[in-house]
Amino acid sequence: MKVLLIKDVKSLGKAGEIKNVPDGYGRNYLIRRGFAVLATEGAVRDAKLRLEAEAKRQALATQEASSLAERLAQLTLTFRRKAGEKDRLYGSVTSADIAKELEKLTGQSFDKRKVMLEEPLRELGTHKVAIKLMSDVTAQVTVVVEREE
Repeated sequence: MKVLLIKDVKSLGKAGEIKNVPDGYGRNYLIRRGFAVLATEGAVRDAKLRLEAEAKRQALATQEASSLAERLAQLTLTFRRKAGEKDRLYGSVTSADIAKELEKLTGQSFDKRKVMLEEPLRELGTHKVAIKLMSDVTAQVTVVVEREE
């Protein structure tokens, strides 16, 4: 039996692929649970159109993320914090602080989990911080931590 996968099936394949499976497996498991449909000409045509539309949406989202990454690369975020004698901060600059500042400057929302800080910034100076916009698009932002007077 030939089936068209609607959803990814771990041991079988990805959505949009046509697979030849045993009749019982296809009828009793894949089709009944909504993982696949019979591979008719109409279903295959619809799946191709759906995949093309998804590819266009993904390309547009990647293009928008790339343009945002270019804008972010031009930004410099400045934070003023109290610091001790050896340029160690009494507090820290966290990924939430960076995300909030990016929201103020760009007008777009940023998730603090997308700010790729291994640990909060605890020293004065200039730091490069990566912002993950998509799985394949990452921006570098310059963060300057200055002493508060």
